This record gives sequence, structure tokens and C-alpha cells, in this order.
Amino acid sequence: MRGAQGLKYKRLLVKLSGEALMGAQPYGIDMGVADRLSNDIAAAVAEGAEIAIVVGGGNIFRGLSGAAKGMDRATADYMGMLATVMNALALQNSLDHRGVQARVLSAIPMPTVCESYVRPKALSYLGRGNVVIFAAGTGNPFFTTDTAAVLRGIEMNCNAVLKATQVDGVYSADPKKHKDAVRYDQLTYSEVLAKDLKVMDGAAIALARDNGLPLIVVSIDEPGNLLKALRGEARQTLIEGTG
Repeated sequence: MRGAQGLKYKRLLVKLSGEALMGAQPYGIDMGVADRLSNDIAAAVAEGAEIAIVVGGGNIFRGLSGAAKGMDRATADYMGMLATVMNALALQNSLDHRGVQARVLSAIPMPTVCESYVRPKALSYLGRGNVVIFAAGTGNPFFTTDTAAVLRGIEMNCNAVLKATQVDGVYSADPKKHKDAVRYDQLTYSEVLAKDLKVMDGAAIALARDNGLPLIVVSIDEPGNLLKALRGEARQTLIEGTG
């Protein structure tokens, strides 16, 4: 592993949505997409970056959607957490095939499947250059994986959280539906909350604000974007500051 010269962010928490792993499929995991993402992560690790990942589960099951169909919200959320474990294992497998040591740590103990989340252990793995994949969200219902990503980013002493999306930053509206949507290069946490921009849920934004953790929003569809973001060179939206 080479040194981390030239990297703006040495330790980064990457938030991947379950939908990102879906690719063009209607549901499930597209291993071709997982492999492309793993290539980007492997390149970042080779440059000396320390990478932690929180992955969602919306490609398999989404708690809010289940609750909307009449299921108890807590039960639906627990099912969504289990979906994130499946995604984490798929990503770990893809990274292993590239010679990248990856560890899945679950907030819900399941010792026959993966390790349980323990903060000192996770920090030790990161310090050794392992990719750490956090599964099962926070382990609690009513919290999104966005909030889990910010929480783990703070706990892991990360320099920033990178939210990987299907567009190249934060827009005033969905740019795929609204041609006049305005793209932002930089925002404060307060502006995101005041404008009700749907980049992350309010709890995640407030937690990042209260702990001074920068949020970076970039496109997941462009190969090599992770390394560009680590160097501060990606087309992105940066969320930080209180002005």
C-alpha cells in the first residue's frame, strides 16, 4: 500500500444505497455493479485511503415501504436491516476477489454470518487498511441507513461521509424529472434543512452538523469517482459549515 499523499480525505465513510447495487435490475443485486464499485474501492485503498462503508437495503426490502403496506414499522425496519447484511456480504465477496481485505460488522449480532459491531475492533481494522462494511444500520428501528452512515462516520473519526448517488450532486429538485432544477456546488447543513433538500434525512443532517462532519455528494455511475472525491477533484456537492 502506498502512502496517502495527495488525498484530501484520508479516512472516508462511503454511504451506498441498496438501489445503487441494483443496477438496471428491478430488484436484487447486480454483481456487475458490485464489481465496478469494488474496483473503485480497491483503487482508493491502493492509494492509502482508509474506507468504511454503510450500505442500504432498499434493493431487497425497504422498511418504510413495508410499513406503508400495513406492516408494523419496527418489524419492517428489522427486515430492512437484514437486507443490508445481504448487500454487505455481497460487497465483501466482491472485494475479496480483488485481494482487498474486507470485514462485515453487523449492528445486529449474527455470529455465524459476520462479526458484531464493536467500535475498537472496527477502528483497529481500519487502521490496518481493511475495508470495514457496516451492516444492519444502527441496529434500531426508525433510523435510516443515512443516519447510520453519519453515526459510524463520527465513531470512526472519518474526515467526511461520501453519499454515492445517481446524480452528480445535490439539486433543488429531481433533475431527471425537472429540467430547471438548480445544482449546488456547496451548501451548509442549515440550507439543506431549510430548503428540505432530499439528500439525506433530517436526523442525519443534524447529526453531521452537530459534530462538524462534512458530507460529500457525488455520482456513483462514473467509474473512478471515489478516488477523485478523495483527492477533492470530483464534480460534487459539499455540505459543511453553519453560515
